[in-house]
Parts: sequence; C-alpha cells; structure tokens
Amino acid sequence: MSRLSASVVVIALFCIAAMLAFASSPNEELPAGPMKEKAADACLSCHEARIIVQQRLSKAAWTKEIDKMAKWGAVVDPKDRDGLIDYFSASFSPDQPTYVAPTTAAEPASKANRKAKK
Repeated sequence: MSRLSASVVVIALFCIAAMLAFASSPNEELPAGPMKEKAADACLSCHEARIIVQQRLSKAAWTKEIDKMAKWGAVVDPKDRDGLIDYFSASFSPDQPTYVAPTTAAEPASKANRKAKK
C-alpha cells in the first residue's frame, strides 16, 4: 500500500470515528414554553441546547446573558427580550434540580453516577 493510500485510509477512519462520536452525543432539547421557538431561533444557530439546559441562573444573570449574546450577534427581537428572559428564568433557574447529563452507550453507568454526585 502506498503512503498516499495509507493516509487516505487513516483520514477516512478518523472522519468516520468523528461522525460516530458526534452522532452518539446526545443533544438536549429546550423545554416547552411560549418562547421555545424564539429561543431556539436566537440561540441554537450557535449553541447546542445542552449549553443552555445545564445552566441554573437567576433572572438577573439571564438578563445579562441574553443582552451579552445579543451584543455578540444573537438575533433577538427587542420585543421578545423580556419574554426570553422570563422563559429562561423559569426553565433554568437556581431553583431547578441540578442538571445531570444523559449518558451514552459508550459511557459506563458507574462513571455517569460519579458525575451526578459531584
């Protein structure tokens, strides 16, 4: 096998492995609510939902976060700003249970349990 052929095989295997890892990576969904679609439009073009669902922020912190993201380019209609803040504050407040990441088939249950206890 020539060097070029071996390199192509290695690159192909790497790409397949990366696709499988991505495909098995669970992605959370935003919870139901009156602003779910607006939140998805504003946030999920840059972030996976799991970045959001793991947060536990106060209303003041969500206000700062949404304003920051809007300054960084998130498309947030000014008339939707307060509704988004209310949606995120209600869904992902410090009063909500601690986020526990879903496990994948490749992750042993004992490892997932250790993560949840931290």
